[in-house]
Amino acid sequence: MSVSPALAVALILWTLVNLVTWALFRIDKQRARRSRRRIPERRLLGFAFAGGSVGALIAMYAHHQRHKVDKRRFAALAWLAALLHLAILVALAAWLWP
Repeated sequence: MSVSPALAVALILWTLVNLVTWALFRIDKQRARRSRRRIPERRLLGFAFAGGSVGALIAMYAHHQRHKVDKRRFAALAWLAALLHLAILVALAAWLWP
């Protein structure tokens, strides 16, 4: 089974957005530990909603750091982004492969 060039580009972009999102969360955690200027939550969530929800959730729950997990509103919005992306993926799959 071959992958169309458009799908390949979309997967590469999705991977990059998630890597950047993950990195931003990690940088924010390092800054928090060092009492330095933080990355605004709005920017972190913006990247999560822009396609980086997987990277955000991995950064939040993996690495035994529990970054931003205790902030219920923030965590709920990150999960909402993931659910939104899942719904879009299911809709696209139903549309492309009826």
